[in-house]
Amino acid sequence: MTATAQEQTRRTVRGYHEARFRGEVPAAAEHLGEPFRFQSPFIDSDDRTGHLATLPGFVSIVTGVELISELYGEAEATLVYDVHTATPVGVQRTAEHFRLADGKIVSILLVFDAAPWQSMKAHIEP
Repeated sequence: MTATAQEQTRRTVRGYHEARFRGEVPAAAEHLGEPFRFQSPFIDSDDRTGHLATLPGFVSIVTGVELISELYGEAEATLVYDVHTATPVGVQRTAEHFRLADGKIVSILLVFDAAPWQSMKAHIEP
C-alpha cells in the first residue's frame, strides 16, 4: 500500500464524514460512487440518492460528534465515533466501515447498538 493511496482514502472518507455531519448533502454526495450500498441496523439500501435523502433528518438530532479512531487502507477505512443526540438515546457509540473503488465510497456498513432506538424506529426507517 502506498502512502498516497492511503491519504486519498482518508481525504475521501473524512470529506464524506464531515460533510454529512454538517448536513451538506451535495458535498457528501461528491464522495459517493456507483454502484453504492448502505447497511445499518435500520436501513439497507442500494440507492445512494435514498441514503443521502435521510441525512438532513438524522443531522437535525445530532448535537456533536467525537471521533475516537480512524483507520485507513488503500480501498477501505473504519471510523469509530460517538454521536451526541438530542434524543433520549443521548450518546451513541458508532463504528462505520467504508469500501472504496476508483477513489469513491461504494459501500458503508454502519454498526451501532440499535436497542436504545427501538422506541423511535418508526421515525427512522424510510
